Amino acid sequence: RERERERNSSSRCPMMRRWGDPGVKAVVVLDNGAGCCKAGFAGQADPVAVVPNCVGRSQNLKRWLIGDQVQQCDDIQGLGIRRPMDRGYLVNPDLEKEIWERIFKSLLKIRPSDCGLLLVEPLFNLPSIQRATDELVFEDFGFQSLFVADSPSLAHVYEASREPSSLLARSDCSLIVDCGFSFTHVAPIFEKFTCNFATKRLDLGGKALTNYLKELVSYRAWNMMDETYIMEDVKEKLCYCSLDVAADLEVSRKCGSKNFIQCKYVLPDGIKHKRGFVKDPEAAKAAFSQDAMDSLDTNGHRDELQDADLLDDVSFQAKYKDATLPSEVQELTLTNERFLVPEMLFHPADLGMNQAGLAECILQAVNCCHPDLHPLLYSSVILTGGSTLFPGFRERLEQELRPLVPDDFELNLKIIDDPIIASWRGGALLGASPEFEGCSATKKEYEELGSLRCRRRFLH
Repeated sequence: RERERERNSSSRCPMMRRWGDPGVKAVVVLDNGAGCCKAGFAGQADPVAVVPNCVGRSQNLKRWLIGDQVQQCDDIQGLGIRRPMDRGYLVNPDLEKEIWERIFKSLLKIRPSDCGLLLVEPLFNLPSIQRATDELVFEDFGFQSLFVADSPSLAHVYEASREPSSLLARSDCSLIVDCGFSFTHVAPIFEKFTCNFATKRLDLGGKALTNYLKELVSYRAWNMMDETYIMEDVKEKLCYCSLDVAADLEVSRKCGSKNFIQCKYVLPDGIKHKRGFVKDPEAAKAAFSQDAMDSLDTNGHRDELQDADLLDDVSFQAKYKDATLPSEVQELTLTNERFLVPEMLFHPADLGMNQAGLAECILQAVNCCHPDLHPLLYSSVILTGGSTLFPGFRERLEQELRPLVPDDFELNLKIIDDPIIASWRGGALLGASPEFEGCSATKKEYEELGSLRCRRRFLH
């Protein structure tokens, strides 16, 4: 019985230390993404703050809005945005300092000199950027200690903790596909460490997709090149991944009720509508609803007869009828833009980029690893990042990847629970473990050894 008790206790996760417990130093977990910052405390389930990593100023304001103030701004027309990150890397430390100061003092309400910091950085960060980050952490804010981790490894930690009996947790091996704001990484994880030699990067993310959507809409309808904030909302609410691009293009050319892909987005007017919204949300879901998916035949093409029967049905038309709005409201009409924008993730060559698509990147990353790991990697493909929230993303990626994977390998793709904050949750678990304090670099070590020597311990 004692041996069984020891075996059961050793199989459990280590005891988590939570901020606020007696004798426990507060550990701040900061996932400093290019799109948004996620900040909170180790041991907690969710971050305290998820704010845009930018400053903004509208046409009617003379001061810059920082972080969460941008989210609360009502005048979003022509909102000018400045970001401290470019292509995923820190390029403006002074601007980043203002955003962090807002997060630490106003949202987390902490004194950095009394806390440790777990910071999530992008892969392949340059040494000069690492030194600038360390100066922010130790010299400007005065944190007691610093630990640096990357997003794919923390997403693996979080997914393994959610399902301890899964193949991913038992083998401690997975393939993380991180579709972020600035780029997309395909990273093999083995024993909680990222295999940097096999990691592949695709220079496409949510920002590039938003810019492409702005160009398409500005060419065909309204000039939206200066409305980045509005177009990000349009992309998140209306874009989806098509399972049959050729068939959807044919549908988008039709007129009237037969074009169930077309939908309208009401632009904000600054008076009555402070924010934009989808005119008919139920009709917008028709393109990727279960009824539309069921109309795909065995070859992956839409059955025109089923589409016609579906759209001529009286109940269907009543369900997706147009909403009545005042005639002076400006509406943005989208058709094939809805699925052509996410299509760039799978075929970057259509944008003139000399890079492989997402499925080819996954294949290249797996082939860089030892052949014995290939079955484990293909059976534990974890999708994380905001761009994985497009409806149909997992199904489309599986459709592209299955012909490239050997038939005797099982292919299992899974979107992680809440992809935007999954890496932060992995950092919260790591920061609450008893071993965390011994792995961090202290301020005293930074002052004595410098940034480069302290960074060596992170193996990142």
